[in-house]
Amino acid sequence: MFKISSLNSLSVILKIGVGLVTSKLLAVFVGPSGMALVGNLRNFMTSLESISTLGFQNGIVKYVTECDNDKSELQKIIATVFISLMIVAIGLSGILFFFAAYWNNQIFGTYFNYSFVFKVLALALPWYAVSLFFVSVVNGLGRFKKVIWITIFGNIIGLLVSLILIWNYQTLGALLATVVSPALLFFVGFYFVNKEIPFLNTIRLHYFDFKIIKNLSSYSLMALVSSVIGPLVYLAIRKNVIATVGIDQAGYWETMNRISSYYMLFASTILSVYFLPKLASAKSNGETKTVFWSYYKSILPLFIVGLFLIYVLRFFIVELLFSKEFLPVASMFFWQLTGDILKVAFLILGYQFFAKKLTLAFIIFEIASLAVLYFLSDFLIHFFGIQGILIAQFLDNLIYLLVLAVYFRKSLF
Repeated sequence: MFKISSLNSLSVILKIGVGLVTSKLLAVFVGPSGMALVGNLRNFMTSLESISTLGFQNGIVKYVTECDNDKSELQKIIATVFISLMIVAIGLSGILFFFAAYWNNQIFGTYFNYSFVFKVLALALPWYAVSLFFVSVVNGLGRFKKVIWITIFGNIIGLLVSLILIWNYQTLGALLATVVSPALLFFVGFYFVNKEIPFLNTIRLHYFDFKIIKNLSSYSLMALVSSVIGPLVYLAIRKNVIATVGIDQAGYWETMNRISSYYMLFASTILSVYFLPKLASAKSNGETKTVFWSYYKSILPLFIVGLFLIYVLRFFIVELLFSKEFLPVASMFFWQLTGDILKVAFLILGYQFFAKKLTLAFIIFEIASLAVLYFLSDFLIHFFGIQGILIAQFLDNLIYLLVLAVYFRKSLF
């Protein structure tokens, strides 16, 4: 288990390292208010990423893997997906560019004018969408080391761009770095893809096949629900936080989310690399139960010990990664960490939806969970301030864990 998960360790550690350096830059140069605005833009970018790629990424990996030895079918898949993504990305770019002021008001509010950021995003989006497509193709071809190298180069490029832009333009630079850095990954991805297949010769209109779009559409539904609706709900919650308790409090919450995202990478990586294939290959409830409980006996206890250490060191961590201005974040650790323990406990159950392609059940549970989170947040913030958002996350994760435990009870117990 650990041998397999370690394949991704270099990429994960580098990603965390880059994230920590970027977080320190944001803390020093833009402060809590700038952190909140970057958080809003990141949530918007996550939704935009899924829409621009039509949620096809997992499906691309699957079909490219199956057609690795069938050159004709592989050409059809690559040409069909590329042409589809370009049409969607260019259409979205037009909407972003010509309605930049509208998007600025929706994402940042009327008190901030960063319309220029959305015009830059409009120009960068097609490059970004194609770079994600390249990564999926290389992954599907089984060139795992090359996927890691693309990620490594992408993180290094992102760090350099962030350093230059934040240093020179503070909050505007942080926002521009968020939209520009991912697009630059195009050049790295193109280099690696072109070494595997003659990419430019493969993109021909006569290779376009609607059947491929139809087959991929079933794989995109789950990705679009979690990657589009989820970030939009978090964006709505953050806007409510800004309106209710102020932008600095929203910045502290975004800071806590950043810290959480770093340690959650370890859990999500081992789940996708090791446990998802195990669940997908399980043929009976007994085999699935063995996979579930191997996770609960090995990964979950280690994760709890790690989070306990993080809680003990919370003041040191906040000062090290950010600055003294962010010390109020230390008061958020208890509810965030306990909620994340519950999240790690239900993630293995949630992966069963993907392993067994339980699309409808996943969509229902995901939308219900997000609805619970939104309404609990809206209610509890009036009683507990920013802590109410963290308590809402904890309660939502607890409910989701109990519901999934009941739903998968035959496989679990």
